[in-house]
Amino acid sequence: MRSFPDDLARAQREWSATYRRLAEHPHRTELRRRLHRLSTELFFHPHWQHRRPRPAEWWELRTLGRPDRTQDATDRLDRPGR
Repeated sequence: MRSFPDDLARAQREWSATYRRLAEHPHRTELRRRLHRLSTELFFHPHWQHRRPRPAEWWELRTLGRPDRTQDATDRLDRPGR
Protein backbone atom coordinates (compact mmCIF):
# COMPACT_ATOMS: atom_id res chain seq x y z
CA MET A 1 0.00 0.00 0.00
CA ARG A 2 1.20 3.50 -0.76
CA SER A 3 1.95 5.91 2.03
CA PHE A 4 -0.02 9.14 2.12
CA PRO A 5 0.73 12.32 4.06
CA ASP A 6 -0.73 12.25 7.57
CA ASP A 7 -3.06 15.19 6.97
CA LEU A 8 -4.41 13.59 3.78
CA ALA A 9 -5.05 10.29 5.57
CA ARG A 10 -6.70 12.17 8.46
CA ALA A 11 -8.97 14.07 6.07
CA GLN A 12 -9.99 10.79 4.43
CA ARG A 13 -10.82 9.20 7.79
CA GLU A 14 -12.87 12.26 8.73
CA TRP A 15 -14.62 12.19 5.33
CA SER A 16 -15.60 8.54 5.80
CA ALA A 17 -16.86 9.12 9.35
CA THR A 18 -18.86 12.16 8.24
CA TYR A 19 -20.32 10.21 5.31
CA ARG A 20 -21.47 7.43 7.66
CA ARG A 21 -23.04 9.96 10.05
CA LEU A 22 -24.79 11.68 7.14
CA ALA A 23 -26.22 8.32 6.03
CA GLU A 24 -27.70 7.91 9.50
CA HIS A 25 -28.99 11.53 9.66
CA PRO A 26 -29.64 12.58 6.03
CA HIS A 27 -31.16 15.99 6.75
CA ARG A 28 -28.22 17.44 8.67
CA THR A 29 -26.98 20.48 6.78
CA GLU A 30 -23.82 20.82 8.87
CA LEU A 31 -22.79 17.26 7.92
CA ARG A 32 -23.34 17.95 4.21
CA ARG A 33 -21.25 21.11 4.47
CA ARG A 34 -18.48 19.28 6.32
CA LEU A 35 -18.48 16.51 3.73
CA HIS A 36 -18.20 19.09 0.93
CA ARG A 37 -15.34 20.89 2.71
CA LEU A 38 -13.47 17.62 3.31
CA SER A 39 -14.03 16.53 -0.32
CA THR A 40 -12.43 19.76 -1.49
CA GLU A 41 -9.54 19.31 0.95
CA LEU A 42 -8.93 15.78 -0.35
CA PHE A 43 -9.18 16.62 -4.05
CA PHE A 44 -6.99 19.74 -3.94
CA HIS A 45 -4.42 18.48 -1.43
CA PRO A 46 -0.80 19.44 -2.27
CA HIS A 47 0.05 15.73 -2.50
CA TRP A 48 -1.73 15.73 -5.88
CA GLN A 49 -0.11 18.99 -7.02
CA HIS A 50 1.97 17.57 -9.88
CA ARG A 51 -0.47 14.96 -11.13
CA ARG A 52 -4.01 13.84 -10.53
CA PRO A 53 -4.37 10.52 -8.73
CA ARG A 54 -5.15 7.32 -10.60
CA PRO A 55 -8.27 5.38 -9.58
CA ALA A 56 -6.14 2.83 -7.70
CA GLU A 57 -4.63 5.61 -5.58
CA TRP A 58 -8.07 6.98 -4.73
CA TRP A 59 -9.19 3.48 -3.79
CA GLU A 60 -6.23 2.96 -1.46
CA LEU A 61 -6.82 6.33 0.16
CA ARG A 62 -10.52 5.56 0.64
CA THR A 63 -9.72 2.26 2.36
CA LEU A 64 -7.89 4.22 5.07
CA GLY A 65 -11.19 5.64 6.25
CA ARG A 66 -13.15 2.43 6.27
CA PRO A 67 -13.45 -0.04 9.11
CA ASP A 68 -11.31 -3.12 8.48
CA ARG A 69 -13.61 -5.67 6.89
CA THR A 70 -10.84 -7.79 5.37
CA GLN A 71 -10.67 -10.13 8.35
CA ASP A 72 -14.46 -10.60 8.37
CA ALA A 73 -14.44 -11.54 4.69
CA THR A 74 -11.54 -13.94 5.18
CA ASP A 75 -13.30 -15.58 8.12
CA ARG A 76 -16.43 -16.13 6.03
CA LEU A 77 -14.42 -17.72 3.20
CA ASP A 78 -12.53 -20.03 5.56
CA ARG A 79 -15.65 -21.47 7.24
CA PRO A 80 -16.44 -25.03 6.26
CA GLY A 81 -19.79 -25.59 4.60
CA ARG A 82 -19.87 -22.21 2.88
